[in-house]
Amino acid sequence: KRTLLPLLRDEISGFVFPCSLAVQQPELKYMVMELLRCIPILLFLIFVCGLDHFIFSVLSIIPSHSFVQYSYQTSHHMSINVMGTSLMAQLLRSTIGALNASVDTQVETSNLACLPKPRGMTREQYLTTFLPLGTLALLCLAQVYPFRLRRVIASFFFPKREKTRVLFLYNKLLRQRKNFFQLQRRRLAQRAWQPPGLGTSLLRWCRQRCPWLCRCQRRSCTLCGTPGTPWHQVCSAPTCGALYCDRCW
Repeated sequence: KRTLLPLLRDEISGFVFPCSLAVQQPELKYMVMELLRCIPILLFLIFVCGLDHFIFSVLSIIPSHSFVQYSYQTSHHMSINVMGTSLMAQLLRSTIGALNASVDTQVETSNLACLPKPRGMTREQYLTTFLPLGTLALLCLAQVYPFRLRRVIASFFFPKREKTRVLFLYNKLLRQRKNFFQLQRRRLAQRAWQPPGLGTSLLRWCRQRCPWLCRCQRRSCTLCGTPGTPWHQVCSAPTCGALYCDRCW
């Protein structure tokens, strides 16, 4: 039976390890998609709050520049004097004398009752407005951990289906690893036929002149990129010197 463990570095990025607290690459895509769905709501809230602040600013300017106060004062005095002692004079004094009047009028009014009295939103109200969106964003970040339990729950209720899934995953990984090594071999062959670049020539020169510098330098596997360890194998070709891990070797 061919074994798959330990996984290669490129294979690890395609799996989700339930015991890891970090958000892993397969989960990162879904988490980013959920966060992107929150952006339209965030933009809408920012637009609404900005529009509210703009309207509040306009309504605050109106009372200070549109306040008008009226002051109206008038005085009306009317006095008719009828002289004489005759009967006609007495009759006129009794009738026309009722028209005598004295009126003083003073009126002060303003348009204060018609002016708007805006009230701006407080920090607590702004915080209450954005708090549900912040909670939604936190749930998008934390949803990756409950989602890891889906496979465990499914395997508990459907053990035969879980066995089929594990077998399918095992065969899929075998095919992917075989294709991966074939692809990497073709890449190495193409790289070998290409003339060495300036960086490669300089590195070879440093290895020839300063062997102690190469021992301090931490190299990695040419195929899978795993960092070099004491158990790595070096190609036996004198003109190659490529480093491989045990699995790739």
